[in-house]
Amino acid sequence: MSENKLLIGSLSNDLYRAANLSYRGSHKAAKGFWEQSKRWIADLQSHENKPYIEKIIDSLSTEEFDPADTAQAEKNLMYSILLQNYTLSLD
Repeated sequence: MSENKLLIGSLSNDLYRAANLSYRGSHKAAKGFWEQSKRWIADLQSHENKPYIEKIIDSLSTEEFDPADTAQAEKNLMYSILLQNYTLSLD
């Protein structure tokens, strides 16, 4: 497994967890997974990816997290699925 695939998969999982915990009202836990996803985002910025993945990473890197914002949770869930699908196409 490539490092890039591992990083994108990890980001996908943490975004998924943050989105689901936001919906459930577990804002403190959601914030923790969001902070972890920031680490993956920082590491991914030094890797080359397809343009639409770069747009997702750039969007997430500038976003402030609000665990009570359901629209943001929906967007993060969508990004999670897109990233997960992308990792399936790698290697």
